[in-house]
Amino acid sequence: MFNAKGFTLIELMITVAIIGILASIAYPSYIDYILQAGRSDAKVILLEAANKQEQLYLDSRTYTVNMATLGYSASPALSENGYYKISSEVPEKGQFKLTATATGDHAYRDQVCNTMTINESGVKTPLECW
Repeated sequence: MFNAKGFTLIELMITVAIIGILASIAYPSYIDYILQAGRSDAKVILLEAANKQEQLYLDSRTYTVNMATLGYSASPALSENGYYKISSEVPEKGQFKLTATATGDHAYRDQVCNTMTINESGVKTPLECW
């Protein structure tokens, strides 16, 4: 009797279908993970810059719009992984607003948290991103 080895076409198609189903579930979860990692990148630098603004205010009774004054290499500054650029504005004396704006591919993929902000009172927007 002839003993055949290998896979049948049906077995191969079932395997491909299972892999397709798993990939269709895993890929969106992966994209969500990447977006959340980028948002964490923005949160870290926004909170760090807010702390530096407050330290500057304690030392000189003024806030700054220049990120280099806070110790960053450029203005606007880039987050650690480069997903967001951070800028500062001083709308009135005794106030500041830090804004993180998504850059590159992250800006295209993350429509909800494309821009994140924090001010001198600790008010963070948009809330769903924090």
